[in-house]
Amino acid sequence: MQRIVIVGGGAGGLALATQLGKRLGKKGQAEITLVDAARTHVWKPLLHQLAAGSFDTHAEEIEYLAQARWNHFKFRLGRLEGVDRAAKTLQLAASHDEAGREITPAQQLGYDTLVIAVGSQTNDFGTLGAAEHTIKLDSPQAAKRFNNRLINACIRAQTVPRSAGSGRLTVAIVGGGATGVELAAELHASAKVLANFGFDHIHPEKDLQIVLVEAAPRLLAQLPERLSDAALRELRKLAIEVHTNEKVVEVTENSLKMASGKVISSSLSVWAAGVKAADFLKTLGGDTPLQTNRLNQLVVNGNLQTTDPDIYAFGDCAACQQPDGTWVPPRAQAAYQQAMYLVRALPRLQRGEPVSPFVFRDQGSLVSLSEYSSVGSLMGSLTKGSFFIEGQLAKIMYWALHKQHQLALGGWKKTALITLSEMIDRTYRPRIKLH
Repeated sequence: MQRIVIVGGGAGGLALATQLGKRLGKKGQAEITLVDAARTHVWKPLLHQLAAGSFDTHAEEIEYLAQARWNHFKFRLGRLEGVDRAAKTLQLAASHDEAGREITPAQQLGYDTLVIAVGSQTNDFGTLGAAEHTIKLDSPQAAKRFNNRLINACIRAQTVPRSAGSGRLTVAIVGGGATGVELAAELHASAKVLANFGFDHIHPEKDLQIVLVEAAPRLLAQLPERLSDAALRELRKLAIEVHTNEKVVEVTENSLKMASGKVISSSLSVWAAGVKAADFLKTLGGDTPLQTNRLNQLVVNGNLQTTDPDIYAFGDCAACQQPDGTWVPPRAQAAYQQAMYLVRALPRLQRGEPVSPFVFRDQGSLVSLSEYSSVGSLMGSLTKGSFFIEGQLAKIMYWALHKQHQLALGGWKKTALITLSEMIDRTYRPRIKLH
């Protein structure tokens, strides 16, 4: 029986394991194993809400063990440490609990086909002090750490007199991409709710100062300019301070220093600028490592195969060039499309049958501005190029993207039950996490 091992339980990796489990694992045609260093999955586009405390983690987190049981694949807890290509085994590091006690020992796992989908991490470009004094919003664990610090900072701010012309609490966000923009709006919305739960002096405009810093000339630099302008307009309505064309060169415990000489005070700093793949990918494969690029991404061909034909990679950790010379962008929709491509392609490639190369189809971009608005551009067969949406329609489309992810993992029945549960929860749960 073919052993297919998928490393990385993000949006793409978990969808791939789920669909292969239903198609191959259920029929006994292959043994599907998912490997991840965490026990649960959170959809990455929701990290800004997790950081702001504006959604219930217990409702959103998916238990890998339960998902595996329901969808005919296996789950192994562990972090990928190395691959022996000759022996077709991967090495998993030992896992430990919060007290340092060993949960699982270092172990080996055999494979016939290996799929690497470990995603990406925030790239601080070696900026002085960034590693020590910022939280990098690239994982559920980091988002939870930020939320804990935010609540603690709010409690601390209750006892600190407000200086004239400045907030009691200043949150500085480095990076004006989708994550930074969405986090800024979500924090503003959360501050309004905090005022109703005992933080009566944390007013979103008077006592909480949110600062967004971007090195590029505009926000959302990778997206259409009209979308960028709309996002900036909405943020300014919320009195969020936006600095563009400002490169951060140093981060201290309570400030950001710019190349221009400008200094911004900060009680809490978040780094949400730039992405790269994990450093260990550069040496993956031992004496003859797999080919990577300058961002540590594994270079793959049109079938998403690395320089080893038995090892595939996709999502943010892979560099896939398209027929027109462009590269597949590191976005959730690209990872999902690649996962669905591999669901169809892997069985055929294993039988030695020809398969058309993967082609990314850009469906547009959506940016959520919390409860206030959403903006986006959609692309489709009915239009030449893209068309711009904002407001309620964009909010509905953003919600639908999340539902598409839930459908891929749980099907119609489970997604309907989750949606009903979300509606009921809103009637009696606090709208933000307070602990």
